[in-house]
Amino acid sequence: MRDGTVVSQRIHDDGSDYSAWLLSAVERVLGEAGASVDQVDLFAVSVGPGSFTGLRVGLTSVKAWTEVYGKPIVGVSRLEAMARSDEFPFELVAASFDAHRGQVFSALYRRVAGRWDRVGDEAVCTPEEFVAFVDGRAGAELVAWVCLDPDLIGNAKSFGGRIVHGDQLVRGSAILAPVIGRLAEESAAKGEFSDPVALDANYVRRSDAEIFWKGPSINAR
Repeated sequence: MRDGTVVSQRIHDDGSDYSAWLLSAVERVLGEAGASVDQVDLFAVSVGPGSFTGLRVGLTSVKAWTEVYGKPIVGVSRLEAMARSDEFPFELVAASFDAHRGQVFSALYRRVAGRWDRVGDEAVCTPEEFVAFVDGRAGAELVAWVCLDPDLIGNAKSFGGRIVHGDQLVRGSAILAPVIGRLAEESAAKGEFSDPVALDANYVRRSDAEIFWKGPSINAR
């Protein structure tokens, strides 16, 4: 991005290994922008939630550039980027996408005096649980539901009442790099940067590797 405008971008949609794709894609993007990595003034990166490998590769790469070139970095929540991806007509935006195992990654955001605040924590839960959470916080207020997988929320038994109430269910775009860049620029303009050493991925739940790893028994000799 340059002066708030997207100059060049690449979308990882060819099924190739992300770690092998990323660096060459960055090189092409910089070439189209007529720039080099050392000329980048600010690095923006998604901190999740999302896939373990994708987040780790992205964070490791950007944190390395930040250290080598001495430039600032801002980590941005993927769910916040979804919630801020468009000008929705309501003060409440509920963002979610498929976390598999019958669950969704989810978060609720409220616009207050031009500022967006998260209501509660980012969570991984069933669609029914997320609808119940939002319903309890929103009450009579209208909500824009931004989902990468809208059927997961739309098919929740209790969601029908929200639609009758006047809520909107919107299929969000999976292309979030421009939004992540814009949110990072907003933070930078306020002097709010991430600590590159402390910055880490927010998986919300443990990765499959941790859940299914069969380590030695504590009673093993």
